[in-house]
Amino acid sequence: MDAEEEPAPSDQVEEHLAGCQSCRRWQDAAAGLTRTLRVRPAEHTPDLTDQILAAVSVPAGQPRRATLRWALGGVAFIQLVLGLAQLLGVDHTGHLAAGDGSQHLFNESTAWNLGLAVGFLVAAVRPALARGLLPALGVFVAVLAAVSVADLVAGQVDATRVGSHAMIVAGLSLLFLVDRQHHHPAPRAGDALTEHPSRSGSITTPPADPGTGRADPTTRPGRWLRPAGRRAA
Repeated sequence: MDAEEEPAPSDQVEEHLAGCQSCRRWQDAAAGLTRTLRVRPAEHTPDLTDQILAAVSVPAGQPRRATLRWALGGVAFIQLVLGLAQLLGVDHTGHLAAGDGSQHLFNESTAWNLGLAVGFLVAAVRPALARGLLPALGVFVAVLAAVSVADLVAGQVDATRVGSHAMIVAGLSLLFLVDRQHHHPAPRAGDALTEHPSRSGSITTPPADPGTGRADPTTRPGRWLRPAGRRAA
């Protein structure tokens, strides 16, 4: 029954079982016990379909991330259209006025709008580069808001002229959100919720290679200790 070597030839065993009722009953009982131990009814298992589908589904943060990048790309397109329109001589900003230097101011505004459009477009395609635009654009919007309010109170500009800067403010807001999502992604479904190393203050080192005993730089479980120098002593 257990596929073990029998102590006697099998034909002699079969011959003995044919004439011994007691041994046949023992064989039947042993066969029943063996089958009971080997063959068991299937145990009930919980249905994990929903949990598995939730773990492999697209994280909720990805559609929103794509939406913000597309919105930033839309702002870049509008800014590019405005810059090209200015390049063709269409004054939609009111910067071209009578007086010395107005044409140069108009050209500066054209160059700014085109440069800003390219910056927005690059940040939409490569979110890692969005952070580089934030300081310059943030200072520009802050100063622009201050002088616009002052000019509006003094009556030098109207609300329509001030409202024309809304696209730049929208671009700065989207730029900030895209940068934040790139550097602080939302946890994905199925990921373990672990404490961030920088918050806990713990520093982990990569596992050591069994052969050399040195840390493997290709595995980075979190913050790991980089070498202090690149050259041998």
